[in-house]
Amino acid sequence: MKRRSGLKVMTKLIGLVKPLTGFMLLAVFMGLLGHLCASFITILGGYAVLDLLNFSTPVSLTAVFVLVVVFAVCRAGLRYGEQSCNHFIAFKLLALIRDKVFRALRRLSPAKLEGRGKGDLISVLTSDIELLEVFYAHTISPAAIALLFTVILCLFIGSFHWALGLLALLAYLVVGLLIPWVTSRLAGEDGMQFRSKSGQLSSFVLDSLRGLSETIQYGRGSRRLEKMEQKTDDLSRDEKRMKRTSGINAAVANTVILLFDLAMLFASTLLYQNGAVGLDGVLIPTIALFSSFGPTVALANLGSTLQNTFAAGNRVLDLLEEEPVVEEITGKPEIGFLGAEVSHVTFAYGQETILRDFSLKIPLHSVVSIVGKSGSGKSTLLKLLMRFWKVDRGEVSLSGRSVEEINTANLRDLESFVTQETYLFHDSIRNNLLIAKLDATQEELEAACRKASVHHFIQSLPQGYDTPVGELGDTLSGGERQRLGLARAFLHDAPFLLLDEPTSNLDSLNEGVILRSLDEEREDKTVVLVSHRQSTMRIADTVYSVEQGRMS
Repeated sequence: MKRRSGLKVMTKLIGLVKPLTGFMLLAVFMGLLGHLCASFITILGGYAVLDLLNFSTPVSLTAVFVLVVVFAVCRAGLRYGEQSCNHFIAFKLLALIRDKVFRALRRLSPAKLEGRGKGDLISVLTSDIELLEVFYAHTISPAAIALLFTVILCLFIGSFHWALGLLALLAYLVVGLLIPWVTSRLAGEDGMQFRSKSGQLSSFVLDSLRGLSETIQYGRGSRRLEKMEQKTDDLSRDEKRMKRTSGINAAVANTVILLFDLAMLFASTLLYQNGAVGLDGVLIPTIALFSSFGPTVALANLGSTLQNTFAAGNRVLDLLEEEPVVEEITGKPEIGFLGAEVSHVTFAYGQETILRDFSLKIPLHSVVSIVGKSGSGKSTLLKLLMRFWKVDRGEVSLSGRSVEEINTANLRDLESFVTQETYLFHDSIRNNLLIAKLDATQEELEAACRKASVHHFIQSLPQGYDTPVGELGDTLSGGERQRLGLARAFLHDAPFLLLDEPTSNLDSLNEGVILRSLDEEREDKTVVLVSHRQSTMRIADTVYSVEQGRMS
């Protein structure tokens, strides 16, 4: 994870506002006018007092009452308009950011997402992005408003005496900048730790739910619950520490405001005694400062909460800026399938070498079987043929062309890949199959399912092909899920089939039906078959054995 400074995170997040710049400027304009209305309602009260004391004032008592009513009404409308714009910007941007994150996940998948905690990803997609609402709705425009408001009030107060204007500027800088900066430094990495631990807890809970039956079976429920409580307590301690920092920040800000108010009263009184200002120079600047800390207090209160927000933004930016292992290829000439070859390929996951100088030819319309111990690189080979990963050395080619020179969409059309674990969405059997071919007819669905020896099972269900499969396909057995995965591959109807342990969860009868289907397909298809079962090898034209990443 990249460690970005708060300023860098803020700059990058602000950059995302570009499509909604007009709405942001409108929010700043209405917010600035609204705060000025609120402050000048109080300031006009000071002018009313001076008028009653028969001092010369720029506005009459009648005008004061009229302006107070006008400003109060305008304040309400402007506040509503500002918040409406800010929240429109925030929720619109959250939708755009989620779209960007999903695009990034699609770009990174599958290589960069293998082994990554799904709960942590869910935390980024939900709570982390949701936290950015605070930044877009309650940070950007308030910061701009505070800056402009400070300039105007300093000029107004300074019109009575330059020293009072400088004192007001110092007050705004201390409350709006110094206190949030000190609070942020005191908070340190608390926000990032909190977001990371929150993601880890989400992963742990999701993992616990998925493994609930195993936990109960082996009597590990109390131990699992104990770990969950430890993680929850740890997270609660971090949150308590963050809230304590936030409370101290608010207390210090309010204390400093009171001290500056008293300082303004003392300074203006001293100037009055020296004849530098009149009574209005005491009353109006003091009242103006009293009533003008709203925008800067909003910034002061963000000092601690922004740590959490910036931590969430940092995690989101990590996803958006992460570089994929393989980039999508476009703009190359389309090809058909005429065979495949793996030539002197070496590949490693990090420091662990899986394949070493590995070579393999897969002729057109052949069935090639690959056997070997677990961890020997069989599944990795299929992923390299799919170009999920890039080889370190050597070349993987289809039809005499490197997979690095084939359009990604073209490559996906040429290949069907059945993994050891079939993922089923929480949807109907029909919709889970249609992923392979969205416009497939009922006849095509049934033909694919017959080849996968699953059609009669589907027909026996109450709703047939419209039967829901439950979350992660939990209502089906492992063998039924595996046959649906094979049915997808048959429905995709690609000329190159890559099958990773396609019959590992099947009985001999269903295995026989599927192998017969594959044997019948050999005239139109080329098959690479990875399996530990000797019975599966009988349809293969060639059987290769892989040992420690080498062909034997």
